[in-house]
Formats: sequence, structure tokens, C-alpha cells
Amino acid sequence: QVQVVESGGGLVQPGGSLRLSCVASGSIFSIYSMGWYRQAPGKQRELVATITSGGSTNYADSVKGRFTISRDTAKNTVYLQMISLKPEDTAVYYCYVQAAYRPYWGQGTQVTVSS
Repeated sequence: QVQVVESGGGLVQPGGSLRLSCVASGSIFSIYSMGWYRQAPGKQRELVATITSGGSTNYADSVKGRFTISRDTAKNTVYLQMISLKPEDTAVYYCYVQAAYRPYWGQGTQVTVSS
């Protein structure tokens, strides 16, 4: 059974930082990219950041300069370092794995930015 598990979410004050982690395990073959999406209350799920197996990255305009995505390809693990968090960053963050046959999604981890 394929597993995609996120961790690191929580409650932080505006301006704070969090580091999310995601590990993919099981029968996943030929991973092309991994990344993060988020879904805020009343909003559709949106791209946050992605990284390919070759190291190319892509960020949403709203997080550029604040979030950094990185990957340990050998361990099928992806990270999202988030700094200068804003209330509008509040969302459930989902790990995304693009494999050769299909995408895989994690269960999500809640990030809440509030004073």
C-alpha cells in the first residue's frame, strides 16, 4: 500500500515559521516530482510549490521569498520551510507525488497562522 505522510503543521503567530515534511513509501515507481498544495477555508486547492527529481522548483507568487521547497530524492522525502507566515497562509497543506502512472496525495496537515 502506498503511503504519503505529512508532518510539521501546527499553530503559529503571524511572522512565525514552520517546516513541513512529507515522506512517500510503498510501491511508488518513477517519481517525477513532489510538492505541496494547500486548501484554505472556502477556497479551492492551490499549488504552493513543486520540485522535480532534477531539482527544478516552482512556487506560487503568494509564497515566493518566504517558502523554500527541498527534496531528498533517495528517501522520497520533500520539505517545505515556511517563514514570515501570514494569516492568509492558514490552510490544510497536502503533499503531492507525481509518479509515472498516477498522482498520490497525503492526508494533509493543518497550518494555522493566528494571533
